[in-house]
Amino acid sequence: MTASPFMLKALNIASLAMRMTSPNPRVGCVIVNSQGKILGQGHTQKAGGLHAEMVALQDAVNQGNSVEGATAYVTLEPCAHHGRTGPCCDALIKAKIGKVVAALSDPNPLVAGQGIDRLKAAGIVVEVGDGAHLAEQQNPGFLSRMRRHKPWVRLKMAASLDGQTALQNGQSQWITGSEARADGHAWRARACAILTGIGTVLEDDPLLDLRLCANLGAAPRMPHLVIVDSNLETPTSAKLFQHSQPGALTPRQVWIYAAKDHPDKRSALEALGAHITVLPNEYGKVDLSALMTDLAKREVNELHVEAGHKLNGSLIREECVDEFLVYLAPKLLGIGQGMSNWGPLQDLSQGLFLEFTETQLIGKDLRVLAKVTA
Repeated sequence: MTASPFMLKALNIASLAMRMTSPNPRVGCVIVNSQGKILGQGHTQKAGGLHAEMVALQDAVNQGNSVEGATAYVTLEPCAHHGRTGPCCDALIKAKIGKVVAALSDPNPLVAGQGIDRLKAAGIVVEVGDGAHLAEQQNPGFLSRMRRHKPWVRLKMAASLDGQTALQNGQSQWITGSEARADGHAWRARACAILTGIGTVLEDDPLLDLRLCANLGAAPRMPHLVIVDSNLETPTSAKLFQHSQPGALTPRQVWIYAAKDHPDKRSALEALGAHITVLPNEYGKVDLSALMTDLAKREVNELHVEAGHKLNGSLIREECVDEFLVYLAPKLLGIGQGMSNWGPLQDLSQGLFLEFTETQLIGKDLRVLAKVTA
């Protein structure tokens, strides 16, 4: 189903909240009278702040507009529970809205149709489905966490056209250009957390921050960090702890998942603020599926992965990846390190099948988005 013009407006407004609402969904709201005049509009604020409907209602008040009998276009069903804020459906009822058009019903068990039911019980006309496909694309992580109890996992890779992410000697900086690297940081910024492996930490000592996101305007929320580290080898001197120290400008959580507990190492890392979770699988490695379930419990919606070919391969093999974000540079590197280490397969039918959803030139590099097909 395509979106109506006012729902498209609401979706565009919701996109302005792309990097700020976690763990809440990105929602936009536009309130329109019978003559098609926009009375108020707004998007969800950062967690603890007002939801989109509240912002739109306040915007109408600020402009001196009455919303009685008006139509509210909302990209997600208005909430019906007391969380960090009050129920949005009650606010719409109190404002005497005449009709609510929602793109999606909310799969959150605390809502799950209750907002719609309360609106209808108050005599408000409710329609659901306008722009549903576009609204789904805007909140893949929140919807995944509510429906599947795990985050939406996006695996980012930068490679040459012949699929090499590094030379045989490990050199990888930089295969892609500065524009692609900045774009990759923008994708980091929309995620709730960034995941990497101990191999990357030891070899590259990455910051995994948002230093290339100056063009995003206001300082974005800093995503949490997830490290897959079977033997707790993360050095206490690692740069990734810089933003997790008490008093840091934008403190973030560092969650380390191990397969074995080492009390001395644990104590040293916990002293830096790290949270250690031991989740072994039958092979003595970190149970990646259980890790994803645990991250959902920590309210992680979108998980951005930047790891080496070994961990990439493990995540693919364990069916933990939902989407690929790949930057391809216009160069060939010959023999090197590939994108992911998994297999070998015995038949082409055993491959992981994808659907290309977007291709775009970023500087001189090609950005490819591809989703795993069911």
